Amino acid sequence: MGHSAHHHLPPDRGAQTREAHKVTLIGALVDFVVGVAKMVTGFIVGSAALVADGIHSFSDILTDVFVIAATHFGRQEPDSNHPYGHGRIETLATLWLGSVLIFVAGGIAWASLTRLVSGEPIPAPGAWAIGIAVVALLAKEWIFRYTLRVARRVNSRLLEANAWHSRSDALSTVVVLVGLVAAQFGAGWMDAVAAIIVGVMVGQVGGRLLWESSQELIDTALPREERGRMREVAERVPGVKGVHDLRTRTLGSQALLDLHIVVPPRVTVSEAHEIGNEVSRRLRETFPNLTDVTFHIDPEDDSGETEHSLRPGLPLRGDVEGMLDDVWHNVRVWHARVALDLHYLDNQVDVSVYVNELPTGQSLDEAADELRRASRELEWVGRLRVWKGPSQG
Repeated sequence: MGHSAHHHLPPDRGAQTREAHKVTLIGALVDFVVGVAKMVTGFIVGSAALVADGIHSFSDILTDVFVIAATHFGRQEPDSNHPYGHGRIETLATLWLGSVLIFVAGGIAWASLTRLVSGEPIPAPGAWAIGIAVVALLAKEWIFRYTLRVARRVNSRLLEANAWHSRSDALSTVVVLVGLVAAQFGAGWMDAVAAIIVGVMVGQVGGRLLWESSQELIDTALPREERGRMREVAERVPGVKGVHDLRTRTLGSQALLDLHIVVPPRVTVSEAHEIGNEVSRRLRETFPNLTDVTFHIDPEDDSGETEHSLRPGLPLRGDVEGMLDDVWHNVRVWHARVALDLHYLDNQVDVSVYVNELPTGQSLDEAADELRRASRELEWVGRLRVWKGPSQG
């Protein structure tokens, strides 16, 4: 029995998206002001590191625009063409962001390395250039903390990636600041070295984003510890005898889960289904990022065995009744039946025959023995019992 339970988007998802847009727009404004100040000052004092840092700030503006678009479209509700939602938009945006960072990093490092090798003289930048770097550092550190706080509140990996992009800009400004101070005291070559270090740092951030996003695109599972906790939550539900084939994957900031739940073999379909629903409810309460839980009900633990759909099938009810009628047509209790229950267990079909009245002079055990003798040729028949009264199924 399989079941997929979709978790509809919470009613405050629109508010979360607006909050993400707000912090991103504020970050873009900060990037613009800081970028202009860095580049103008860098050109005036001849600091390659400060110009490179300014370019880094302007690259943040492009990514801010992309983040706004991605969070808008990536958090839309599922539709007929995208039944699992639009979370992959955030993933693709993060890939793009990482690629941009690596491209910018390469350009910065190459230009600065060329300048360092050529031995081009670098003048002292002056106190005001150092002051600009200090202000830029404080501004970028503030926007990093603000963005990261919002990202964790709205559970957006893309927004968190953008926050760390801002942190990389802040860290690169620290390096630039060291280079400016060194150049001010006569070590002009430190400016070019600082620019190269900035390029390497930006490239590392871009590489990390590319790696994490690529792992999501190939459906990498959630961390082992988190999957272990999910298993524990599911196995604590009353009526669950075991859990296996627990599989997870991510879709943007969302997580998807499917699992097999082993229940007692003779419970009713509706009871087994409700046990699965309770497993789904408890998992979602414990893991709020779960947006889709698909469970399969198993009457026995078949973990590690060949999937049932790949094995030869057992006869279904219509065929079962036809074959039993062929071998039991002379058995009196068979014609007195009012119901028939079937349980598919251990690659056999357990049969329960329900009667209102037994044939004259025959007990339940005798009736069952007569049925067993008549059905010996049917290898798929497992446990066989006769019950007096209506079916409990």
